[in-house]
Amino acid sequence: MTGPNGLGDLIQDPDETIRRMDDWAAGFAAKAQRYQAAQEQTERLRLTATSSDGAVSVTVGADGTVTDLTFSNKVKSFPLEELSRQILTTMRRAQAGIADKVAGVMAEQLGDEDRETRGALLDNLRGRFPNPDEPDEQPPAPPAPQPPTPSGGAATPPPVPGAPQPPRRPAAPDDEDNNPW
Repeated sequence: MTGPNGLGDLIQDPDETIRRMDDWAAGFAAKAQRYQAAQEQTERLRLTATSSDGAVSVTVGADGTVTDLTFSNKVKSFPLEELSRQILTTMRRAQAGIADKVAGVMAEQLGDEDRETRGALLDNLRGRFPNPDEPDEQPPAPPAPQPPTPSGGAATPPPVPGAPQPPRRPAAPDDEDNNPW
């Protein structure tokens, strides 16, 4: 490596070596400042969505947390289930814009550098905060398989959550000897 711009050149000219190292360090420092500015600007982001009827307004930060929730007088007549649905739907609509806003900040502060890092971050945000107006891309889950019916009798229905269950048969003394636990 004694050719042009190789190690041999650096050894022969220590001043050039120091200059290159200083340039390298300055480049890292400038990059760190750009990332710091992007982080600070991202932390200040706020996205607000309002329900279609104007009854609910939700503001979220870049991390998806709700920072403000306001209601119009219309909500006084809403059933609680409807109010809950509107709050969640409006919150998800506000969160769905996070990835685009963060992408804008990153483009402004970082330009084209670190495309892979930016892509991974934005993909993560899009996965966490998908657009609620778009249908899910995943097909619905298939129904759970049913156990086969025992021969000569009816199948025992699965237990109903919250329903009382029949008491278990106490273990016979012989059963305890075979218990692997």
